[in-house]
Amino acid sequence: MPNLLKVAKFGGTSMANMEAMKRCAAIIVSDPDKKIIVVSATSGTTDQLTKLFNSTLLDEKREILAGIRTRHLDICNSLREPEAVLDTVTSRIDELEEISLSNRTVTPQLKDLILSYGEILSSMIFTQVLYEENGDDTKIEWLDAREVIITDHSHTNAEPDLAAIEKRADEILIPRFENRRFVTQGFIGKTAGGTTTTIGRGGSDYSAALFAEAINADVLEIWTDVTAVYTTDPRIVPDARPLTEISFDEAAELSTFGAKVLHPATLVPAVRKNIRVYVGSSFHPEKPGTWILKDTRSKPVIRAISLRRNQTLFTVHSLDMLHRHGFLAKLFEVLAKYKISVDLVTTSEVSVSLTLDTDVNAPGRDMLTEVVINELKSFSQVEIQKDLALVAMVGNNLHATSGLSGPVFGALQDFNIRLICHGASSHNMCFLVNEGSAEKIVQILHEKFIGH
Repeated sequence: MPNLLKVAKFGGTSMANMEAMKRCAAIIVSDPDKKIIVVSATSGTTDQLTKLFNSTLLDEKREILAGIRTRHLDICNSLREPEAVLDTVTSRIDELEEISLSNRTVTPQLKDLILSYGEILSSMIFTQVLYEENGDDTKIEWLDAREVIITDHSHTNAEPDLAAIEKRADEILIPRFENRRFVTQGFIGKTAGGTTTTIGRGGSDYSAALFAEAINADVLEIWTDVTAVYTTDPRIVPDARPLTEISFDEAAELSTFGAKVLHPATLVPAVRKNIRVYVGSSFHPEKPGTWILKDTRSKPVIRAISLRRNQTLFTVHSLDMLHRHGFLAKLFEVLAKYKISVDLVTTSEVSVSLTLDTDVNAPGRDMLTEVVINELKSFSQVEIQKDLALVAMVGNNLHATSGLSGPVFGALQDFNIRLICHGASSHNMCFLVNEGSAEKIVQILHEKFIGH
């Protein structure tokens, strides 16, 4: 068995072309402890597959399929031994074409099946890349993630069956680690009955964490196109610094409130098993990345600042709330009925304000449909505001740090703050602000509380 059991995940930009794949192979070859390698679809492929099942035009579908075919066969033809995988990849693309051009009704099940081909194709090609670059006797084996990642039937956003996943890992993976490395797919799974599912956009990180949890890995590595987790987005604050370490709690807050390095659900399996998480760049593996740990050596009050755009604030007003019970239960019953996930909640005697994503690419999406609003209006007045953003200051013991609120609100005295959430978590202080002011607010807060 390896000294440290590791799972390594490589994102879409790391699979973009042969050059990128070879960089990733070098990272894996240099470390024999990496036993499960989870890969995303090649960069842009999932977007193309989404357009494929959304399109109603036959010519457009054929054009998309031709682009997918060209991208993957070009990478295959760059291999030293393209014949080892070319027929298999071509066959899978033919399958995809047949499914996509048939006159099937587009169901969530069909969407999941079509989307699964992105990861299947990239992982098949990368298995051969790694085999060619490996240079030792360790066997490289392609693994269909659906043989391990078992989920429920919630297509396009399936929930994993943790007990079933652990059982499959015990049977299929763990006994074979002595002389095997497995290349597999992120994002996809299957039901107990064998139907392909996906666990949502960005779910490759989550898949990798599920594999790590199932095999009791020591380390989960997330290799991406950024060198580390930063104190804030360097595109907003050029002086933002890479963080050498952050805690699980801090990282969870950062990912939830806008940091794009990690999928928000990624850390849940890692926390459950106390698996150390490393975030590094497959483009610059020599640069130190960020370790995400249960306990960190330093615990600054403000570690980082994140920004989450495309927020909606909806407020419900009702005099029925005044000195009565049951109103909140009724409100959240409606939200649960339509599977609406909210982020921040504040209340007064007769009002409740809640925030949620309006980004169509975000997990929550804009779920406040006319049907939902009308149901809310049946027992309350509803006010909706859009074009807002959430700014989150993330750190430690913010709820118990004296003298913090004054400097924060002093720094933001020239801005309208629509909502404040402070005290519910010891790791963040959040502000809902106008979208147009958000970047300037991040810059001011970073300069004042993190600096150069």
